[in-house]
Amino acid sequence: MKKEIITLAASALIGGITAYAVTTSVAPKDTFQTVVSGNDGATYRTVNLNLSDYPDFTYAAESAVDAVVYVKVAVPVQQMQMPSSIFDFFFGMPGQGYGDGRGQGTPREQYGSGSGVIIRQDGYIVTNNHVVGDASRIEVTLNNNQTYEASLVGTDPATDVALIKIEAEGLPVIPFADSDKLRLGEWVLAIGSPYDLRSTITAGIVSAKGRSMPNYGKDLKIESFIQTDAAVNPGNSGGALVNKEGLLVGVNTAIISQTGSYAGYSFAIPSNIVRKIADDLMTFGSVKRVMLGVSVMEIDAKKAQELKLSSPMGVYIGEVSKGSAGDKAGLKEGDVLVGLDSTKINSFAALQEALSQFRPGDKATVRIIRDGKELSVPVTFQDQVAQNGQKLANGIAFYGATLAKASKETLEKLGLKNGVEIVSVGPGKIQEAGAREGFVITYVNDVPVEKPQDILNIVKKSKRAVYIEGVDANGRASYFGFGL
Repeated sequence: MKKEIITLAASALIGGITAYAVTTSVAPKDTFQTVVSGNDGATYRTVNLNLSDYPDFTYAAESAVDAVVYVKVAVPVQQMQMPSSIFDFFFGMPGQGYGDGRGQGTPREQYGSGSGVIIRQDGYIVTNNHVVGDASRIEVTLNNNQTYEASLVGTDPATDVALIKIEAEGLPVIPFADSDKLRLGEWVLAIGSPYDLRSTITAGIVSAKGRSMPNYGKDLKIESFIQTDAAVNPGNSGGALVNKEGLLVGVNTAIISQTGSYAGYSFAIPSNIVRKIADDLMTFGSVKRVMLGVSVMEIDAKKAQELKLSSPMGVYIGEVSKGSAGDKAGLKEGDVLVGLDSTKINSFAALQEALSQFRPGDKATVRIIRDGKELSVPVTFQDQVAQNGQKLANGIAFYGATLAKASKETLEKLGLKNGVEIVSVGPGKIQEAGAREGFVITYVNDVPVEKPQDILNIVKKSKRAVYIEGVDANGRASYFGFGL
């Protein structure tokens, strides 16, 4: 009996030593858990971690900060001066204006600032269009306090991306990461110059992907933002959003706030969009976009039930423009678009982001659900600006706009007998000339028009320019023109 007790005790001792050894080898050094029982019977746990177990952003911060620059801009403004006498008020003074159209005012400059990210060693820098788009002068200061005059290479208001360049070589850069691989909850750093506080670094996590914001204007907007809770303030615009490896995953561009300062939500343009826009601006001088030629709506639970889908997924195709890439690929009204190549599509913003990475002539595979079956459809993308005369879902394409014969109700409202309405406006000469949706064209090159084909026929005979007269949506007579 005594021998059995000794054997049992020895076994227990050996087991305890083995368990301790295993626990020690598996658990990080200096990591332990303390369990404390309170007077109220509750149990409280505290965990102490080794320094190596805490999130460490030093590598990402130190490797990326030198490639984020401070951008200072000068924007011209007109300052109206008060007249020195009653005669000056009525008759105006040279070089001054008081809103009566007789003068131009005194030119002055306002100054603003933002941030930028060096993407090539020879001086190419990405930033936001809203930082440099209207600037007359751009000055870039590196993290080592060297200052350069910068030139504007190009801008893209639709994505709020701009590209500038300084004359320098051997600059530090931040390599691009694949923003599609970002995961919710992943740590990210925002680097920029908020409130002129140069090279400020804040940390947060990826709070959401594919965010869009209300578009109160009628201009094209491509938005599929990365939402983070890294602190971003005025001056951070154009700065870097990097991951723990110090790679560029986005360009900070916006916040949602009722005060104008950070309130917990910041937004960045995904690096995959930024890289494509920058490449286009460097290579072509403009952004090359594609058009699938479909009108879509997002699918909620009710719509999913109506379509007999297992869950809300994809986007519902409501219209397919005749002659478009989608039409040529065989897409139909009623199809549910669920993927583009390897990218899942669950929202309009996701579709926009996916399409923004292609150029005209590129091929891809569109995945759709039709009659309960998933199909893969090959598509060859066309330019976003449809060819003049191409039939679209709601009219005829004309220099980036869509024209349709004005309805009887529109003509009666504006007091017109005939006219052609501008149904929509996209990138092209019509938009550049300042025309807006709802404008009704009555004359082209002094010739009256009744239908879109009349306009196409007149333009074909024109040699140098097109002069368009009509009435805007508010009933005001107006005109515009553009060169051919």
